[in-house]
Formats: sequence, structure tokens, C-alpha cells
Amino acid sequence: MQKREDNGEAIAKSMFEMAKLEVPIIAIVIGEASSGGALAIGVGNEVIMLENAIYSILSPEGYSSILWKDSSRFKEAAEKMKLTAKDLYELKVIDKIIKEPLGDETESFNEVVKSLTKEIKLSISKMIKKSKEEIVQERYNKFRNMGEYINM
Repeated sequence: MQKREDNGEAIAKSMFEMAKLEVPIIAIVIGEASSGGALAIGVGNEVIMLENAIYSILSPEGYSSILWKDSSRFKEAAEKMKLTAKDLYELKVIDKIIKEPLGDETESFNEVVKSLTKEIKLSISKMIKKSKEEIVQERYNKFRNMGEYINM
């Protein structure tokens, strides 16, 4: 009988294997990236996030349910979790924020697509010049340093 992996172990193994890939990884958060699987996004060489997207391993409702046994405190939990693009950029979890213009939905969508296309091309043009070893090492260093926190 084969031993069943728990989700945490499966996610950790996937991240470990992703970290060893010798090709660049560009991850893009366009909406809500949550659950344990969202951890894998952090292994990217470049992590790009839309301005109004959120990225966290747990929903604010889940966080407040665990921490305070009260899911109605989700707004307070969301603030503590630092799941906005601005917060995550400051913590060095993501590398770039794509602005989302207000206005006509179609026009706004087209602007976001143009910005994303530009950033993807820029990321590829930088990474294509690097060796496989540099790609892997830079990804490792980035992951090890993300979320660096200094208590003052």
C-alpha cells in the first residue's frame, strides 16, 4: 500500500522541483491567489501582480476564523495579512505591480494587457541572457530573501 502525501508535503515537493528548473519562471497574479498552492507562485524568477489583485495562502475569513475564532473580523485580518500588491512589493514578495486604470472595462482590459505584455517581454529579454545556473541561483536567492522583516 502506497503512503498518501498530505497537501503540505505535495506543495513543498512541487516548490522544491520548481526551484530546480533551469528555465525562467514568470508568475502573474491577476485576481485572487489563495490557498497553499499560492506558495508556488513565490518561486518565480519574476512575480508580477495586478494592482487590485490579492495574494495570500489563506483567505482573510479563514485567517480570522483561526486566529480569533470569528470570521466576521475578516477586514481586520486582511490588513494584518499584508495581501495587497503594494504590501507585497514592499516585502519583496512580488517584483512588479501593473496599474489597473479606471474607466471603460474593455479599454481598461486592453491597457492591462498592453502593460502585462510589455513586462513579460522585458522579463524575458533580461533572463534570456542568463545561464541556467544564474537563473536557478537568482531564483533561490530571491526566494530566501523575500518577506525580509526588520523589527524596529
